[in-house]
Amino acid sequence: MEFKDELIRSLEGEELWTVITFKTPHGPGKTLEKLVEALEDAGWRITFKANWWTADIPYGLVRIDAKKDGKEKIVLGKWILGGKCKLIRIENMDLIKGRDEFFRMVDSITSTLIHDPVIRTMREQY
Repeated sequence: MEFKDELIRSLEGEELWTVITFKTPHGPGKTLEKLVEALEDAGWRITFKANWWTADIPYGLVRIDAKKDGKEKIVLGKWILGGKCKLIRIENMDLIKGRDEFFRMVDSITSTLIHDPVIRTMREQY
């Protein structure tokens, strides 16, 4: 991942959430794989990973929970399909702000898929 160094530096912050916004030429699976690889290369142990995306508009969301040296982080990757990898923004967020951003992004993606019964059930849990 071209912005791996910036991502790893941002994980040093005290906040629980690290939210990155970026463009990627890869699809959802490969994008998740590249973020996981970047974290593992830096010594983080992945405890959870998930991926949401919409086919109508080429954007998605990656969530990765990781631990390193007793520290926990949640990486939220907001991506949009583009010609090449490009970092748009990295921001560290506290528990409440990060959680709200996560739910807002999942909601924006699943709103296009509301007729899917599995997605509808997930939305009701939020």
